[in-house]
Amino acid sequence: MSNHSSTSPVNEQVGSEQQIKMYATTWCGDCRMAKRWFDARGISYEYINIEEDDDAADYVVRVNRGMRCVPTIVFPDGSILVEPSPRELAAKFQA
Repeated sequence: MSNHSSTSPVNEQVGSEQQIKMYATTWCGDCRMAKRWFDARGISYEYINIEEDDDAADYVVRVNRGMRCVPTIVFPDGSILVEPSPRELAAKFQA
């Protein structure tokens, strides 16, 4: 199940939260695919709509070298996948 954006600062240490964060927009097809992929597998994550959270949008631009690429998915180990395919998501969870 997904959670809606929280009011906690975006730049908190991901490792301390132990939760996947998905930075996304409602209109993005890749974001919808990633959301469906996680939901179908019962993998919990925090969904953060960067159109409603300026700090989150700034974070996405910062980690993507000036680009506003979504989905940007941040894992508890600090790794990041940007615009991943279903195959890339599956590979991440098999590692």
